[in-house]
Amino acid sequence: MKILIADDHAIVRQGLRALIDKEDDMVVIAEAATGAEAVRLAREHRPEVIVMDITMPDVNGIDATRTITAELPDVRVLALSMESDRRFVVEVLKAGANGYVLKDAAFAELATAIRAVAAGETYLPSRVANLLIKEYLQRIPEEVSATYENLSAREREILQLIADGSNAKEIAFAFSVSVKTVENQRHSIMKKLDLYSIAELTKYAVRQGLTSLK
Repeated sequence: MKILIADDHAIVRQGLRALIDKEDDMVVIAEAATGAEAVRLAREHRPEVIVMDITMPDVNGIDATRTITAELPDVRVLALSMESDRRFVVEVLKAGANGYVLKDAAFAELATAIRAVAAGETYLPSRVANLLIKEYLQRIPEEVSATYENLSAREREILQLIADGSNAKEIAFAFSVSVKTVENQRHSIMKKLDLYSIAELTKYAVRQGLTSLK
């Protein structure tokens, strides 16, 4: 497995090279001290995995990752950083990185992460994963709840019937209204939820606990 190390500290690169080269299935084929150099060497050597420091001079690791993953989609990038702040993690993952490892981790974890991203998986240490999950749980339910509360009582009833498999004619009969009225209300529901198919409405209803797929 061909590895490219990108870090602006020579002692870090040398230490990583020494450890990685001891692994039977890995070999370091190049080292980069800047983001721009990482991009150039990635184009030249086409490594399978790049261990990419986030904070580097010239071009930072996030921008380098964005360039590399756009040009070389088969190259996997594993971000390496001292930062466990959510912003760094999210930004480098959005840039195309396939994993994130903290610099205070043991080498065994780095080796595991390299193999994971090389196999097409996404790797996040438990500390980082727990941080992202915690924030997700704090923010998303409030957003979803607020969106659902925008629906009127009748719209909620119609949403549940749609999710249960009822068509417009059956819903119209149930509420003694015209099919056109039901279609208008369905359009209103879709617009409020920013969902534009029956399948999406059904998935939304399942997530809200309004119905269950059978």
